Parts: sequence; C-alpha cells; structure tokens
Amino acid sequence: MGAGLIALSDALSDWLDLGLRWLHVIAAMAWIGTSFYFVLLDQSLRPPKDRSDAGVAGELWEVHGGGFYQVQKYVTAPARLPDHVAWFKWEAYTTWLSGFALMLVLYYLEASSTLVRPGDDLEPWLAVTISIGLLVVAWIAYDVLNRLVSDARVLWPVLIVLVALAAWGSSELFSPRAAWLQVGAMIGTVMAANVLFDIIPAHRELIRAKEEGREPDPEPGIQAKQRSVQNNYLTLPVLLTMLVGHFPFAYGADRAWLVLVGLMAVGAWVRLFYNLRHQGRTHWWMAIVGAVAFVAIAVAVDRSGDTTSAPADAATIAQGRQVFVTAGCGACHTLADAGSTAVVGPDLDAAGPSAALVEQRVRNGQGVMPAFARTLSDEQIDAVAAYVASVAGG
Repeated sequence: MGAGLIALSDALSDWLDLGLRWLHVIAAMAWIGTSFYFVLLDQSLRPPKDRSDAGVAGELWEVHGGGFYQVQKYVTAPARLPDHVAWFKWEAYTTWLSGFALMLVLYYLEASSTLVRPGDDLEPWLAVTISIGLLVVAWIAYDVLNRLVSDARVLWPVLIVLVALAAWGSSELFSPRAAWLQVGAMIGTVMAANVLFDIIPAHRELIRAKEEGREPDPEPGIQAKQRSVQNNYLTLPVLLTMLVGHFPFAYGADRAWLVLVGLMAVGAWVRLFYNLRHQGRTHWWMAIVGAVAFVAIAVAVDRSGDTTSAPADAATIAQGRQVFVTAGCGACHTLADAGSTAVVGPDLDAAGPSAALVEQRVRNGQGVMPAFARTLSDEQIDAVAAYVASVAGG
C-alpha cells in the first residue's frame, strides 16, 4: 500500500511537472512575443502621412496574413475612447504563476534534495523561506532603484551589479541548478511585478482620465514604457534560466554564477542589437561581438572532467557496483554489468557516460531523476560514478 502511494505521488509529480512546464512555456511565448512585437512597433513608427488626426504620434504599415495593417500610436490618448481595447496582461501573470507553481512542485516540496546545496546543513524550510524572500527583495530593490535613478547610463550598470550579486548569493545558498533558476525567478518576478504594479495601472489611469473628461497625465505612461522596455531586455536572460536544467556543464561549472552573468549579458546584448535594428540602425559588429563573447564563455568553462577521469581501483569499482544495486539505480537504468534492463532513465550502456557526468547527475538529479546528495555520501557517489563509467558500454 505504501509503495503504491509513493508511486502515485511520483506519477502526480511527473504530470504536474509536464503540465505546469507546458503552461509556463506557452504563457512565456505569448508574453515574450508581445514584448518583442510592441518594442519593434514602437521603434519602427514613422510620422503619419495623413495628419488630420493631430493626436497620432506615429504609424506603421505592416503586411501579414494576406493583407495590410495600419497601426497608429497616439501621443497620450485618442480624442474619443474606442469601444474595444485589447489588454496584454494575463500572459505575464500566467507565466509567473505557472513558474512559481513549478518552483513549488519541483524545488520547494523537495527542498532537501533539490534546493539545498549538497553537503550544507541549511534546513529545507529555511531554504524555501529565503528563496521566496529573495523574490520579494528583488522587486523592492529594482522598484526603488527605478524611482531614484532615471538615467539609463547609471541605471543599467547598477542593475547588472545587482544581478551579479543575486547570482553569486544564490550560488552560495542553493544547489547549482536551483541557484540559476532562483536568479531567473527573481528577474521574472520583477518583470511580472512591472506589469502588475506599473504598466497596467498606467494604462487604467489613461482610460479613467478620458472617461472622466480629464486630460491624461503623460508621466505614468512614460514610466510604464520605461518598465516595458526594461522587461524586453530581460526576456532572453530569463529564457536562459528556463533552459539551463538541461545543461549541467553550465550550472555545475566552476564560478557558475559568473558564467550565468556572462550569458545573461550576451542575451541582453542580442536584444540591444535587434532593438537598434528596428530603428534602422544595424550594427553587424554587435552581432560579431555577441558571438565572440559566447564562444569565449564556452572556452572559459573547463569541461575536461566530462571526458576524462582518473582510473579507479578494484575496491572502488566493487563498492560502486554495490551502491548501484542497493540505491535502486537498476530500477530506472539499463546496465548489463549490473544485470539491470530498466528503461525509465537513459540506457547507460548506450550512453557510455563519463564519471564526472554520472557524479553530477547522481549528486544533483536531472529531470525525473532525484538528487542523491543527501542520501549517499560523497564516497558512495564517487564510487558509483567510477563504476558506471568503467563498465558502461563495455
């Protein structure tokens, strides 16, 4: 009966993982798509040829879906409100809510093995409390900074320093994989809060002023646009953290927090290239610099341990085989030497993984595979990694 409940719990966790991850990606695509589109639109506006409506600040003609579109932007608001206005908010809210739900299911409920850094004595409940608290702190720090600093030449360097501090601090507090996701969650929280507390209220105030016959105050709209543009530059860095779970060589690298900051900077740089291009200012040297920076980071990340390892003695191999059997590895993996033929996880004979890769997977987990850092000793993890690497594919 107990085993059945455990199996049911695992199945429920897997389906929640799939469903929430799917919803998260769908909502993120919709949100990022609107961000990309409206920044392109705003930076591609041209003075209207028909100046009969003095309130029009610019227009853009587009061709898509078998027809032409004429999009106009008003300085503040049209003289008369239209009957229907499209809002863009639930994309942001759904992305954040589904992302937080994923953190809850995959990290907070299993904090001892997924959130807490291997070998640390940090209590799981405290790790979860710190993680959630950092989401709030991120928004407060960002919001205060924006209210105090209006010059982008000062604002962005400070934001980069804050992101670097968040990356370093998270790496000191949480497991490698969770640390990168924590930074992504902090930035995602800032982006969603921008929509909830600044962008949408500014739009509501525009409509309210027109309904009450008042001249709208342009300042909230200016601030909303500033936050919207900042969100645009943060999209690719957040996407990076959404994908990182598939790349342990990145989040498990030495000084992984610095790798994260570097890759995020490349992502923001890519957005700058495209945003300038939308304005008619294409600088191909920027694309080259971005590619070179990415390659430089890849070269700087030492992956020599992925393919080579010191030979293990017979005693270590024997101990590793014992760990493989007693820890239940054969319930999920095929490994001929251990007599296991399960297909839940990768076929180890076919994959032929290095000891470093096995050690990383066993210690931190991957996908549905749990982390064993708190159930196996370092010696046991090293032994089973050496054993699998020595017999897989043989």
